[in-house]
Amino acid sequence: MQKQEIMQKVKREKIEFIDLMFSDLSGRSKNVTISPRELKDCLDNGKWFDGSSIQGFTRIHESDMMLIPDLSTFIILPWPRDTTRAARMICDVYDPSKNPFVGDPRYALKRVQEEAKKEGYFYYVGPEMEFFLFRSKESRDYHDTAGYFDFSPRDMATDIRAVMVSTLEGLGINVEMTHHEVAPSQHEIDIEYGKALNTADKVMVLKQAIKKVADSRDLHVTFMPKPVFGINGSGMHTHQSLFDEDGNNLFYDRKDKYRLSSLAYHFMGGQLKHVREMAAVLCPTVNSYKRLVRGYEAPVYICWAQRNRSALIRVPRYSRGRKKSTRLELRCPDPSCNPYLAFAVMLAAGLKGIKEKIDPPDPVEEDVYGFDDAKLAKFYIKTLPEDLGEALEEFKRSKLMKQTLGEHIFSKYFDIKMTEWKEFQRNVTDWELKKYRDL
Repeated sequence: MQKQEIMQKVKREKIEFIDLMFSDLSGRSKNVTISPRELKDCLDNGKWFDGSSIQGFTRIHESDMMLIPDLSTFIILPWPRDTTRAARMICDVYDPSKNPFVGDPRYALKRVQEEAKKEGYFYYVGPEMEFFLFRSKESRDYHDTAGYFDFSPRDMATDIRAVMVSTLEGLGINVEMTHHEVAPSQHEIDIEYGKALNTADKVMVLKQAIKKVADSRDLHVTFMPKPVFGINGSGMHTHQSLFDEDGNNLFYDRKDKYRLSSLAYHFMGGQLKHVREMAAVLCPTVNSYKRLVRGYEAPVYICWAQRNRSALIRVPRYSRGRKKSTRLELRCPDPSCNPYLAFAVMLAAGLKGIKEKIDPPDPVEEDVYGFDDAKLAKFYIKTLPEDLGEALEEFKRSKLMKQTLGEHIFSKYFDIKMTEWKEFQRNVTDWELKKYRDL
């Protein structure tokens, strides 16, 4: 949409509030709201805000930052604000000199996408968003008793997903599939394959929309990777491929057993080589590593396969006549990640694999969870970091992460996450109290 179109639509639809949305380094949605009378100036000149209040942005004496709306993201929100209507635009963050702010996660992804574009590559992704719905924020009481792919007419599971899907469609987010996941009260929504930046925007909006729907039914939604011990955690398995300018899938080769091109193999090789360095971005919380354990379909071992869902990267089976669907599924990201940073480092690792012609190891179609240490060594299979502390050590040493994210995001992100890790280390948990209180 053009500026004039947006202003006319706001007037015609009697919009009273316009939200300007952006992201902090941890992936939390941030928001500035303006009235229609401020809209023209905002579209022409941007909107100033205090960047020192945003985690990982600027210091107090460098506080002035500017939001520049991305006009293509304008949409009228499908839910009222009290009795009024509101619209929303996603923004890029600029510094006082009106240059893109190096600490903006959206800009980090844009930068890597531009590098790929120079080589003739367009990065497409399709995330599978998993989450839990509980009866309240204070409890972890299940709201249904269903399981994997169950249709549950006697509880709210099926109905509430239908409302979520229609809400997302109303926000311009096309949903490919939705279903109940393995654990009680666990759900999955898969959104349409698209360019990485657009998809990251949609992930941010999806989280807001699902929370809105849950709240309207007195339920609490969480994207926490492992909210309940002993059952499956929530992932954000991400399907990915590279296309050329004409829309041809560069990962496809009809002569290969797996229908993968040499480009796809090298992209995979880069991600497998650098995934331990990426882990602190793809699995960014203390809780993320409670999900990455054996026995819950969570990828722990760094290998690839087609049928084996214990592998880190899975190659979905090719269907005749569907060249464009050839893709790699990276299974370790979880929904607590910042999608802009996650897609940026995933693409950067893949591009490095292409540039350096990194070949992946042979596929492993056996269940890797059953391998002992000797067999893991035989297949040269490494594991993901066991906790956030180990992941941060890998991240800190990574030249690729520093180059991809830039000095500002790299150092600020490390500091934020290291503070989080140290806070966890010092905290006394319920498990410790139950285990040791009576010593």
